[in-house]
Amino acid sequence: MAHRIWLFSSILFLVCSLALLGEETKSSARILKVLPHLLDANGKHALSPSLFERDAYQTHLKSHSEEVSTLRLDVNWMLRERFDVPLELRVEVRFGSGNSIQTLKAKTSLRPKKLRKRGWTSVQLKKEEYDAAANLIAWRVTVWNGVQQIASQKSFLW
Repeated sequence: MAHRIWLFSSILFLVCSLALLGEETKSSARILKVLPHLLDANGKHALSPSLFERDAYQTHLKSHSEEVSTLRLDVNWMLRERFDVPLELRVEVRFGSGNSIQTLKAKTSLRPKKLRKRGWTSVQLKKEEYDAAANLIAWRVTVWNGVQQIASQKSFLW
């Protein structure tokens, strides 16, 4: 009888522990996807709406850095709750090679529509700061509610 009580309490403890592990603390915002795009002198990242054409043109711009004017990051985000104040989307990008690595920062206001909890926001680096000859090494995107960071996503090499 004592063995059965011990087995039952052990199984109950295990089930409760797994249930609590599944209840992770969910952030109030999430970054779903970040797409870094090189832009040409006209501000275009693709010649047509086709994804295949976009990828081909991005490859072309990577190999012809003299045609690149700046970099834009398109960020897909999702909010789990409504915010009364506008959120801030911050982007940090690292460029360079060898010993000369440069970090550029940009930010924009994230103002979701009243009924929307998802959306895309573009953050473009200033043309004066961007060096087209430098290689993109890594990026990090964060969402801030005042002084509190509520979401983050970074590339593998960050």
